[in-house]
Amino acid sequence: MTYERDIVRHMAGYVPGEQPTDSGIIKLNTNENPWPPSPRVIDALATVSAESLRRYPSPSAAAFLAEAATLHGVDTDQLVATNGGDELLRLAITTFVPPGRPIGIAEPSYSLYPILAAIHDSPVHRVALDDDWSLPAGFPDELNAAGVPLTLLVNPHAPSGRLLNAAAIARLADALEGVLLVDEAYVDFADPDHDVVSLIAHHDNLMILRTLSKGYSLAGLRLGYGIGPASLIQPIAAKTRDSYSVDAVADQLGAAALADPGTARASWASVRRERQRLTDTLRGWGFGVPDSQANFCLAQVPTDAHRSAASIYAGLKHDGILVRHFDTPRLQDQLRISVGTPAQNDALLESLQRQLER
Repeated sequence: MTYERDIVRHMAGYVPGEQPTDSGIIKLNTNENPWPPSPRVIDALATVSAESLRRYPSPSAAAFLAEAATLHGVDTDQLVATNGGDELLRLAITTFVPPGRPIGIAEPSYSLYPILAAIHDSPVHRVALDDDWSLPAGFPDELNAAGVPLTLLVNPHAPSGRLLNAAAIARLADALEGVLLVDEAYVDFADPDHDVVSLIAHHDNLMILRTLSKGYSLAGLRLGYGIGPASLIQPIAAKTRDSYSVDAVADQLGAAALADPGTARASWASVRRERQRLTDTLRGWGFGVPDSQANFCLAQVPTDAHRSAASIYAGLKHDGILVRHFDTPRLQDQLRISVGTPAQNDALLESLQRQLER
């Protein structure tokens, strides 16, 4: 006897990156920030009281939202705090997509998107990216023709790191008939001049996802948020979101993180420098590496290499270095490598050079 829904029984679950228990492993597989969070976060953690744990948290995560509103120059009714960015994805689907209606995505993309769609009993309308990882010219027209009420677009793109500029996002929002959710999980590592938040004042169908997991070195905390017009945000905040999905500790520590943008920005600058070093070195060895605006590089194994991407991945793992290999048709000859500290990246390159010489 089985009680799960048919769609759940037949679907594949999301496979997260490996989380090793050995602290000696160099972990470059899940796109965490290699630098620690702000000292203010650690100080705030030390002040968490027993009383704040005994009581229910602020339903809106008020302390965190106040800091986010200041950071982005928006009103708090244009923000919603969530249990990581992934909760916002699920809430957007719940709020804007009638069951059975399709969700639009570019392919390949974040592999959680189709899983959340399946749970909601919605098909996924996939539009293949061009060879250079850019959106095809007919992307919005195809989604409109399919009757898509919600499009999920990760930008910078995962797994390539390619960035769609703000003007292109504005044109896309104008062209789409449904809601456009721009997943900016990696945007902190992009060019500092890149800004999509200002577009929400002019596009009533545009919502932005942000997370503290990457840029603020708080992947273990599980705190994300949405930015958008109040007409999009408030149905989530007041109706479909759980009242207490962000706990008191996350509210307090998230506020502390956003109150110290200087520490985070210094880590982003370091990641950008190391990303360029990795890119230049890998290209010099014959790898195909698209220009990345995220905290990772996608490296296509040289065509004249005597090793497959899967075997290089295994060799790196043998040396105590984890990267990510996706055994899918378009990615099977590539490795996604998170940008680490200079020392971690040195170890990666030394091991990788040994793999290529074997």
